[in-house]
Order: sequence, then structure tokens, then C-alpha cells
Amino acid sequence: MDAPIGHFDRATPAPDCLDELTAPVADAVRRWNGSVPADRILYVDTDPRWADTAVFVEHYGRELLEQSANCVVVAGRRAGETTLAACVVLSTTRVDVNGVVRRHLGARKASFAPMETATSATGMEYGGITPLGLPAGWPVLVDAAVVDLPWVLVGSGRRRGKLLIPGKAFAELPDATVLEGLGVA
Repeated sequence: MDAPIGHFDRATPAPDCLDELTAPVADAVRRWNGSVPADRILYVDTDPRWADTAVFVEHYGRELLEQSANCVVVAGRRAGETTLAACVVLSTTRVDVNGVVRRHLGARKASFAPMETATSATGMEYGGITPLGLPAGWPVLVDAAVVDLPWVLVGSGRRRGKLLIPGKAFAELPDATVLEGLGVA
């Protein structure tokens, strides 16, 4: 099947290629029950050498810059307790960690989680973390601009491959909260 965005050789419904996904992402696809059918979550194979956004869009389509989202893991701390959360923002923005995130988590301090923490806690590869398949109970903060897009390119859990997901599906992820202003220019 043709991909709805970008210049990829082909797009495959995620339920048809679970072996291409990390275990937590494959499990999330198997259990998916949102209003968007699971077969509308698409997997596209990509070369890991081109995983970073600037190089990626040069190879797979400049228009993807405006249709891509990054998923980053943050750590909020208060009174000796740490809460890990995921933030999903357009790739043209950055996460407002010390404003929106800190306030939403009720944290005294918030920062990006160290790479080792992010990868070990999610079971995903650095540079490929996706909001699909995160640990149960994690807050998933999604910028409203992501939900407004017809299709969004996001990591697949690995540096090789990406997922194409209808924007409205991000609002239906477990523990998701859609926030205005999460991503700032």
C-alpha cells in the first residue's frame, strides 16, 4: 500500500508486521481499541542512518518536517519521588519542560530523562521512542497540534522504521492528555 504521507517504498498496516516492532509496541498494536482501527496505524521501513529528523526529511520528503512528531521521555520530581512521562510534540517545536510539563505533573523540577532511563523504562531504542506501547500508568502528554494533523510520522520503537498514525489517535492513547502549548517554537 502507498503511504498517505512521505516518499516511502510502501506502508504496511502495523498488525501485519508485528515482528518489525519492539515487543511493547507490538503488544500495544495487538491491544489497540481506539476509534481509529489498528490497521490504520501504518509501519514504514526506513534506513536507521537517516533516523535524525533533518536527514530523514531530506531523504523521505521535506513535507514530513511539518507532519512529524517527536516523543521524548521526561522526569518530574517532587519530594524525592520521580514520575516518568512521555511528551509528544511536532518535530518543529520543543517540549516546554519547565512550564507546561512541570505544572501538569505537579513537579517541583522537570527535565529530560537520561537516555539509559528512557530506553530501559520503555524497552525501545533511543531515537525511536514512540507513545504507543509505553509502560502502563505513564502520563502521555500530547500537544494539540499533533492531534489536529490528518497523519503524523512518529518513531516505531526502533531507529529503523517509523509509524504513520492518524493525529486523532494520539488523544486515545492510554493515559493521554492533550495540552495546548506543550510544544513551543
